[in-house]
Amino acid sequence: MTEHIYNIYCDESCHLENDNIPVMVLGGTYCRAGEVKRISRAIRELKLHHGLAPDFEVKWTKVSRGKLDFYRTLVALFLQDDALCFRGVLIPDKAVLDHERFGQNHDEWYYKMYYTMLRYVFTAPNRYRVYLDIKDTRGGHKTRHLHDVLCNSLYDFNHETVVRVQQVRSHESELLQLTDLLIGAIAYENRGLTGSEAKLALISDLKAALGPGVLSQTTAFQRRKFNLLRWQASGGDA
Repeated sequence: MTEHIYNIYCDESCHLENDNIPVMVLGGTYCRAGEVKRISRAIRELKLHHGLAPDFEVKWTKVSRGKLDFYRTLVALFLQDDALCFRGVLIPDKAVLDHERFGQNHDEWYYKMYYTMLRYVFTAPNRYRVYLDIKDTRGGHKTRHLHDVLCNSLYDFNHETVVRVQQVRSHESELLQLTDLLIGAIAYENRGLTGSEAKLALISDLKAALGPGVLSQTTAFQRRKFNLLRWQASGGDA
């Protein structure tokens, strides 16, 4: 089997323990490393075509009626480009978590969820470079620890499979911006929000292309384009 290097661009939404938002989403957009420049260039060209600066930062929070045509075209690009895939994990209700019972804190559970999200993507003999959005000053420590957790879980003690876990700034990465958009759609759908017609239009586009339950239900394991796990706490997971 031929070995390939994949880049995975990861982000999370509503991940804080006490933010009074029940839903949490982790996600990663990924492709072969050799495709990154082509896809990034195509997204920048889309921005220019729609009258936006090439360094305009795509974000779910920026979706609006005035930019809806651009965002719909970007979603279409993701759907049509066979090189691009997405994997997400939806935690529908953080209130059910019982960290004390399982001898862990929220950060430790967070790393477990990242592994749960990424293990679907990891396939031997390929190698992976994981990129995370810079969130706060603790990011360096969290990045190093996540690298260790992923490698130890895969018995990859020499970091030969997960060769890199690195922080990047979202405004410098078109693929990280795309991840923000996709996890934003999942979170919006599962929070039951309806205040933005533009955001609902993007959600409708994703459902029309991928299926009505694609943003809220666990998808079939073999579906690579857009794969979501709806995580449920069980005896050994919460």
